[in-house]
Amino acid sequence: MGLIIGMDEAGYGPNLGPLVIATTVWEVPGHPRDCDLWSAFETVVTNQPERNDPRLHIADSKDVYTPARGIARLEKSVLTALAVNGVGTTSFVELVSLLMSRNDTGFFSSTDAHPEENVSQSWLEAGDLSLPTNDKGTINQETFLRWQECCDNAGVRLMAVAADIVSPRRFNRLVRAADSKGIALSQLSLSLLRRMWNPDAAQSTQVFCDKHGGRNRYDTFLADILDGQMIFRGEETMERSVYRIGETEIRFQMKAEQHLPVALASMVAKYIRELSMDLFNQFWREHLPELKPTKGYPQDAKRFREEIAAKQEELEISDEILWRER
Repeated sequence: MGLIIGMDEAGYGPNLGPLVIATTVWEVPGHPRDCDLWSAFETVVTNQPERNDPRLHIADSKDVYTPARGIARLEKSVLTALAVNGVGTTSFVELVSLLMSRNDTGFFSSTDAHPEENVSQSWLEAGDLSLPTNDKGTINQETFLRWQECCDNAGVRLMAVAADIVSPRRFNRLVRAADSKGIALSQLSLSLLRRMWNPDAAQSTQVFCDKHGGRNRYDTFLADILDGQMIFRGEETMERSVYRIGETEIRFQMKAEQHLPVALASMVAKYIRELSMDLFNQFWREHLPELKPTKGYPQDAKRFREEIAAKQEELEISDEILWRER
């Protein structure tokens, strides 16, 4: 048996809300390079749906979700995949706790809040969302059972889905320490990977990760998460950077969402990010009912920040908690 691990993020660009990094871990028969999950699941998932296609849409989250299209398609695919992994919940906060518990970090982490700042996570602690959030996002039982059957027939198992939700406070701290937003992303991503992957395992493992901006070298970040294991560098080009550690090959590549484990990770990260922003907006609109919601991206984030400034001061919510500096 081998492993395929896919990892991606959502929310790297915004000034408001969390950065979310997600990973999916798949056990496959034989060597990972010989397993094509798209073919194994072709009757139940597709990355290029046709009109009225009954299959689940699994692809880069930007292809699956847009604000105009709504969250239903993204939600149905993510919740069905989580059910295949044995994760079922009707609460967003519970879901986040489950995904975060797959690693050694807590959702409401002590590193993100100080006792004197008891509103640091107000938009997360004060509310919750029922899942699914949209009737069209409800899991279709027939589709779920068919996906399970595909897994059984192919000898494939979705072993884990995990996430790290990085608050503005933690993100700011890491960016300042590294003096680089890109370095912070690489450190966070590989820290999550290390919690899900044993570099000393005897089974063949293939890790796919989207490239982080224009970065071509990742060996120093890999060294930081390892315990002295040898890192063998392969190619380091604009298209992809490849490394081998023991029985594991780690590949950072452009458009890594062509691999199903990465595409699903991208969608999980986007789903958590979007619902986190729903709670964020819900919190502020309880105080300012006429406030227009935001997705947190730079231009609109500035508008939003100006409109909440007086209420932010009144509630004693610091910029350190609210605003990502880069």
